[in-house]
Amino acid sequence: MKFPWLQRWNFIERAKLERQLWDAFERGESIEALVEQCQDEFTKEVWTSTAASIRKIERVMRDQQQP
Repeated sequence: MKFPWLQRWNFIERAKLERQLWDAFERGESIEALVEQCQDEFTKEVWTSTAASIRKIERVMRDQQQP
């Protein structure tokens, strides 16, 4: 992207990157490994926050399933 600072405000680009990580999670891939291996700063920023959200949702769902 021509203006990296503008990328931060591009909601469509952020949503695409979030979807990529969700898809990896659904395939059973290690999302933490993907985040660690990521070379692009912006992607890594988005994936870091998305991974935290995924794990939080995972914990909530697991806690709701327990009697």
